[in-house]
Amino acid sequence: MPRLFTLALLCLWPFAVHADTDINVVALFNNKAMLIINKGKPQTLSVGQVSREGVKLVAADTSRAVLEVEGKRRELGMGQAATVAGNQAAGPASVTLYADGAGHFVTDGMVNGRELRFLVDTGATLIAMNSGDAVYAGIDYKKGVRIPIHTASGEEVGYRVVINTLKLGNVILNQVDCVVLEGGSPSMVLLGMSALNRMEMRRDGITMTLTKKY
Repeated sequence: MPRLFTLALLCLWPFAVHADTDINVVALFNNKAMLIINKGKPQTLSVGQVSREGVKLVAADTSRAVLEVEGKRRELGMGQAATVAGNQAAGPASVTLYADGAGHFVTDGMVNGRELRFLVDTGATLIAMNSGDAVYAGIDYKKGVRIPIHTASGEEVGYRVVINTLKLGNVILNQVDCVVLEGGSPSMVLLGMSALNRMEMRRDGITMTLTKKY
């Protein structure tokens, strides 16, 4: 399996609880909407895109936007606002993985709503996937930033992209850095540190529990 040595993470995002999310629609277009989220700066989302605050634009035209936050949908018109309550009572989301016969932790998950197989790889700086899986997940990886990757077979070129939504069990991460390699390797999506750093890892024998930190 490839081991990535590329860009180290320079900072950690602060811990965030599931707080309420304030959304204000300030402009509407076909398949796009401009939103102000939690009183921040205006940002424009395309249909299918997820903001860093976890707001997904499901549909949009010139009259209304359909938004999804933590599984809850809201339909808002031009100039309308809404507050979506967080799931504070539920506690931090977590998922439990089980080791296979070789001691590897493998699980099913989703990238941008597409189901894929994941392998936990703490030696990978970023999530890594092959180009076929990227296309399947709707990622136009060739628009990503080209970066050098060292693998067992030598140096390759990868494409650094951002995954809109990564889902493992009850854990949902938005805007996660990833690298895509041309061809069929790795055969599974490598769950690297760009995702694992956003979760607390606890191992107990053949089980590993990942709990979302932010």
